[in-house]
Amino acid sequence: MGYVDEVIEQVIAKNPGEPEFHQAVKEVLNSLRPVVDAHEEEYRREALLERLVEPERQLKFRVQWVDDQGKAQVNTGYRVQFNSAIGPFKGGLRLRDNVNLGVIKFLGFEQIFKNSLTGLPIGGGKGGSDFDPKGKSDREIMAFCQSFMTELCKYIGADVDVPAGDIGVGAREIGYMFGQYKKIKGVFEGVLTGKGLTYGGSLARTEATGYGLVYFLDEMLKHNGVDIKGKTVAVSGAGNVAIYATEKAQQLGAKVVTLSDSTGWVYDPEGIDLQAVKEIKEVRRGRIKEYLNYRPNAQYTDGKGVWSVKCDIALPCATQNELLLDDAKALVANGCIAVAEGANMPTSIEATEYLQQNGVLFAPGKASNAGGVATSALEMTQNSERLSWTFEEVDAKLHDIMVNIFRKSAEAAERYGQPKNYVLGANIAGFEKVANAMLAQGI
Repeated sequence: MGYVDEVIEQVIAKNPGEPEFHQAVKEVLNSLRPVVDAHEEEYRREALLERLVEPERQLKFRVQWVDDQGKAQVNTGYRVQFNSAIGPFKGGLRLRDNVNLGVIKFLGFEQIFKNSLTGLPIGGGKGGSDFDPKGKSDREIMAFCQSFMTELCKYIGADVDVPAGDIGVGAREIGYMFGQYKKIKGVFEGVLTGKGLTYGGSLARTEATGYGLVYFLDEMLKHNGVDIKGKTVAVSGAGNVAIYATEKAQQLGAKVVTLSDSTGWVYDPEGIDLQAVKEIKEVRRGRIKEYLNYRPNAQYTDGKGVWSVKCDIALPCATQNELLLDDAKALVANGCIAVAEGANMPTSIEATEYLQQNGVLFAPGKASNAGGVATSALEMTQNSERLSWTFEEVDAKLHDIMVNIFRKSAEAAERYGQPKNYVLGANIAGFEKVANAMLAQGI
C-alpha cells in the first residue's frame, strides 16, 4: 500500500463519523500522488502527510445565551486551528444548524491550500457553531455572538488566529464579536476580518469572493480560447458569493439566469434582476421566491434543480455537495463548458471526475473562491499599517491575486503532465509551499 493510501486509511479510522472531512482528505491527497511519489522517502521520514491531516489544535466549547423569552439556550462552538506553517491561522466562522466537528475540519483542511495559493502569509483554520441565525432577533444574535466570543477570544489574536465570516456570519455578527473581543481583551487589533468600514474593515471585502470567482473563471476561459461575453450562466445560492459573482459576470457581458436558496430556485431567461435580489436578500433577508414579485415572468421551483437549466457556465455558490453526479450529467448533456466553484467543496468527487472526463473546464473552490480570504488578508495588512485603501486599489490587488492563482494552478498541472486538470494543479501548488515550510521548520 502506498503512503497516500496509508494516510487516508488512518484518517478514516481516527476520525469516524466525519464524511465531509474524509472526502476533503481523499480529494486532496489523491491529487497529490505525483508529488508524494517523487518525495516519498523524505515525506515518510518526516511524517509530513500525517502532520498535514492532523490539526494543530481542535477547540470545542459550550455557548450559552438567553433568548427573547428569557429561556437559556446552549449551542456548541468550534475552532479548528489546522496549520500555521506559513502564517497565523485564517478562516471563517460558520453559523448553521448542520455544523459539526467534521464539517469544520473539512473546511479548515481545504483552507490550508486555499490560503497558500493566495501567495499571502496565512495558515489554515475554520470555526463556527450549530447556532442558526435564521428567525432570531438582533438581540438574540448579539447574545449568542457575545457568548461565543467570550470563549473563543482565549485562543485568537492578530498574529495567532484571525477568523472571518462564512455562512450565517456577516457584518452584523462580526461587529458583535469584535465588540466583545475588544471589551474583554482591552485592545483594538485586526483580530477579525470582514469588519465594518467604520472600524477597520476593507472596501471590496463584501464583493471579494464573488468577484474573485469570476476573475478566476475569466482567466481560465481566456487560457482556453473562450470569451465570457455572451455566455449563459447558472448560479446557485443567493448569499454574498452568488450575488457578487452574478454582478461581476453581468459586468463582463455574461447573462446569469438562475439563483437559489435553501427553499427553492428561480429561473429568469431574460437575465437575473440583481437589484431585486439585493433588496430581497440584503435588505429584507427574505426568500428567493419573492423574486416573482419583481419579475412575474420568471419561474420559481421548490427544492433543488438549478443544474437542469441549459447553460454554458455553472457557478455553484451555495454549500458543500450541492452538485452531484446526476447534476453533472445534466450539465454535460446541456452543453456546459465550464464549472467554477464559489462555495467550499460544492461538487462531489464523482461529479468532478465526470465533468473533467467530459472535457468541462473545472475550477476547484480552493482556487476559484480564494478571493474572500485573499481580501481578508489584505484587510489584515491595512489594519497592521493603520491605513485604508480605496475600493479600486483592493479590487486591482484581488484581480491580480486571482489571475496568479490560476496561472500557478495551470503551471503545476502542466508540470506534472496533466494540463487543464486545475484540481490537481491547485492542490499541488498550494501543497508545495506548505510542505516546504513544514520541512524547513523541523519536527
